[in-house]
Amino acid sequence: MNFDDQMRRYFGSDDLAALSPAELAAGKERLAVDLGLEKDSGRRFALWALMHILGCAPDLDVAFKDPGEQNAARDFMDLFASLNARPE
Repeated sequence: MNFDDQMRRYFGSDDLAALSPAELAAGKERLAVDLGLEKDSGRRFALWALMHILGCAPDLDVAFKDPGEQNAARDFMDLFASLNARPE
């Protein structure tokens, strides 16, 4: 999955700052629907990760039934948090 392609698919633009609140909400809803329908674990993870980045991901126990996938998602969350941490 190419990030820019996914942004255009779900939000109609690769520039989130240019979107209205309604457009952003509609894109997040499309992401949630596709996450719920997706059967491929790799694609599900990629959709969930994008949702996490955007602040709209479901809880791990809702998104992933497999404990290994939940652990991978936790690792992603930790990595993403460390990238966004400000040095003191």
